[in-house]
Amino acid sequence: MRKGLIFVVSGPSGSGKTTLLARLLKGKALKKVLAKSVSFTTRPKRSGERNAKNYFFISQEQFKRQRLAKKFLEWTKYLGYYYATPRDCFQKQIKKGKHVILCLDFPGASKIKKLYSKNTVTIFIQPPSFQALEQRIKGRCNQTKTIEIKKRLKLARQEVRLFRSYDYSLVNKDLASTVSALKKIVLKAINFKREKKE
Repeated sequence: MRKGLIFVVSGPSGSGKTTLLARLLKGKALKKVLAKSVSFTTRPKRSGERNAKNYFFISQEQFKRQRLAKKFLEWTKYLGYYYATPRDCFQKQIKKGKHVILCLDFPGASKIKKLYSKNTVTIFIQPPSFQALEQRIKGRCNQTKTIEIKKRLKLARQEVRLFRSYDYSLVNKDLASTVSALKKIVLKAINFKREKKE
């Protein structure tokens, strides 16, 4: 059975990875062959977010029950909230030959790479500078949440050091250019797999 490819996109908070994926999936060239894996999270819904589109928003108790029932392929805790990749939905898409793209942190990306080493392509999104990253994070967080901003920046510095562990690394200076570069990586991998099969 032909299995689909897995594209794992990582990057620090504020790097623009979620926006990049949204723009990428709007393109006609990839819309039919690429699916986004929607994660579970216990964090509160942000303005403009929709359940089952951006995330599956659940309580900590629901998360715990699903984790114990082994419903997650991988899970992590970030700034006090839990995130996880749904096992069944993810595996069904891969087995059908659908290519899947998802946003994960470094431990999550490593877990997927370990489970699906031959089918996984990892991409790290870097901010143009830490100054730009700080501005993005401050714009997202409430100005009174200085502790959260400091935590995000500290984690960002740790995460950026890991970019060499990924197959590709892109610096997100300009959204349109980075979307184009990401699209090239995805199409190259899909076309290579198709040619290999033929």
